[in-house]
Amino acid sequence: MPFLKITRIVLKSFVISSPWVANESSPYIEEAHKMDENAFITLPPEQHLPSTWYGPDMELRKADWVIHLSEEDVMELEAAAMQLLASQSNIASLQADSFPLPGLGPRLAILRETLIHGPGFSLIKGLPIGRYSEKEAGTIFYGLGSHIGSPRSQNALGHTLGHVRDVGLKSSDPNARIYQTKERQTFHTDSADAVGLLCIKKAKKGGTSLLVSASTIFNKMRHQRPDLLELLLQPVATDRRGEVPEGMLPYMLIPVFSWYKGFLTIFYQRQYIESAQRFDDAPRLTPMHIEALDMFDALANDPTLNISMNLEPGDMQFVYNHALLHDRTGFEDWDDPAEKRHLLRLWLSIPNDRPLPDVFASRFGTTEIGNRGGIIVQGTTPIIPWTK
Repeated sequence: MPFLKITRIVLKSFVISSPWVANESSPYIEEAHKMDENAFITLPPEQHLPSTWYGPDMELRKADWVIHLSEEDVMELEAAAMQLLASQSNIASLQADSFPLPGLGPRLAILRETLIHGPGFSLIKGLPIGRYSEKEAGTIFYGLGSHIGSPRSQNALGHTLGHVRDVGLKSSDPNARIYQTKERQTFHTDSADAVGLLCIKKAKKGGTSLLVSASTIFNKMRHQRPDLLELLLQPVATDRRGEVPEGMLPYMLIPVFSWYKGFLTIFYQRQYIESAQRFDDAPRLTPMHIEALDMFDALANDPTLNISMNLEPGDMQFVYNHALLHDRTGFEDWDDPAEKRHLLRLWLSIPNDRPLPDVFASRFGTTEIGNRGGIIVQGTTPIIPWTK
């Protein structure tokens, strides 16, 4: 049985005032400080953090995670976007200083702290999406996102602004990604520190967004089935779905839960774990592994744990991949191609983020804070694929 060393938590101070920045009086910090640094235990401690939440409770605390744009905020976003578009600059290389938001910018810095140290998600409402072309909306979203983190490539083609919609593919295709289908996604994490979505068009029916706290699932499993939880702290094969960096295996070997320098980090995509079994040299899933994954999924799908929301056109959702899992229900789309469900997506590398164990470099390219995440294979060049 592997043993895990408890490490003292190191906290950084932040210039921006935020209710989510931990301090030395935090119950979790006090508990960690009481432990002998040389003590060994079989499992990480139970988690008590702002990101350890239950969905029904978060539903009652919308003020903690919903931001409403004012007309002044919208005007600021539009002015920055129009200036950038007029300059014909390469938006794929955009940085925050090229998209000035003097009024909204400091609030986005607090949003970033909400992702890292708070509930782990935020929803921005009030963008009048009907005013804009796809390129204008995408530029606003990309520029706003650059104040939260640095955009990363989302596929082997180098798309730093992704299009989430049904393109007629099936998850049974080993080279298809689930976001390219209309199927239920199941709870998962993306290969970046954070993911952002901008709703352009919503489905005729379904397509509901779901979020769940990884540490809440961890605590439940730790209490009910620690034997199964132990398996999820060991490496498991996850399929790369054909997007293989040079010199790498066609699958990754990353634990579902990683405990590193006082941080519990989640990495999970059940469909890709199952499809990795097609490789003969991938470690086999035992019946106990299947039982552990089934319990994990059952907890994630428990409505007393997760929270759901229907993204409306103009809504922007940001989710912290290291602490939360996200999901999307299956959907029925419109017949009119112009009305079909369409979201824009960002994968972001966040400055001043948590450290990640070395094993994440096999998926994130590097574990360097502020410069990690994304999918990069030989020949990948950052690009924004406008569709119209």
